[in-house]
Amino acid sequence: MIRWGILGCGRIARKFASDLKLVENAQLVACGARSATSAEAFAKEFNVKNIHNSYESLVKDDKVDVIYVATPHSHHHEHTLLCINNNKAVLCEKAFAINHKQVKEMIDAARDKKVFLMEAVWTKFLQPYKRVQQMINDGMLGEVKSMLLNFGFKAPSDAPSRLLDPALGGGTILDIGIYNVFTALYFLGKPDEITATATLTEKNTDEECAVTFKYNDGKLVQMFSTFLTDTATEAEINGTKGRVRLTYRYYTPFTTIEFYTGKPPEKQIIEADDEKKGWGYEHEARHVCECLEKGLTESPVMTHADSLLLIETLDAIRKKAGIIYSVD
Repeated sequence: MIRWGILGCGRIARKFASDLKLVENAQLVACGARSATSAEAFAKEFNVKNIHNSYESLVKDDKVDVIYVATPHSHHHEHTLLCINNNKAVLCEKAFAINHKQVKEMIDAARDKKVFLMEAVWTKFLQPYKRVQQMINDGMLGEVKSMLLNFGFKAPSDAPSRLLDPALGGGTILDIGIYNVFTALYFLGKPDEITATATLTEKNTDEECAVTFKYNDGKLVQMFSTFLTDTATEAEINGTKGRVRLTYRYYTPFTTIEFYTGKPPEKQIIEADDEKKGWGYEHEARHVCECLEKGLTESPVMTHADSLLLIETLDAIRKKAGIIYSVD
């Protein structure tokens, strides 16, 4: 049984804790928050025995094998290093950190301590993505030539400050645009040229951002992220023989794979063979458990190189769009 602790007791931590119940060899044994009230409420909701009112206390809990870091991404660097320096395996939410420098420091520390570390890009472990990759590998789309990716919502007037606060790594790119960027890298790899433009707030965080990837073989990717309007939040992958459309909430297990060939029937629904029992976080949690059982310090699926490429690309987009944080 792999014993889990959760660092940070917010909304995403609750979804992860709920899905952890679906992992056969995982047990949530501890949680930690900055306030005792928050930790106690979380522990009561998920029947957690070991309650910590500080992160420092949680990482020293000898009943914990691995910690899921669920704080804002502006704090991932600090909290991941806190875990690693106390010899705790880590699954850290994305964005892994604010910039490439921070991510490299996290990875170097994990390698030095020989401690498992993985970025929680949960989408990479979902069946719809695996199914589309199989379709591409099988030649069903022909040669992929372009992709279109949209992710946006109209942020409410009482939206959490982290969305646009530069001190918290605010802006669409690190919050939701990361899904667009990850998806493009997942299917097409590293681009040869990046262009980006953004609508910036007075504090220099992006409310909207438009990004283009260009590849030397002619492939193009267009991406758009926004907090100003409700977009379709869909993905299209276009090939010489057909195209795939991942419908609403394309980054989740609940998306539908629509396949178009230009011939009757006009649209085919491709099944992804995924049992949707939870939110979808159980797949990455199960993978981490398997890695720990094998004594691995790095995931063979979401590798350190994958995380470095992702943050390197996000850094390049921010530079092009003029989005600069104090830690840069």
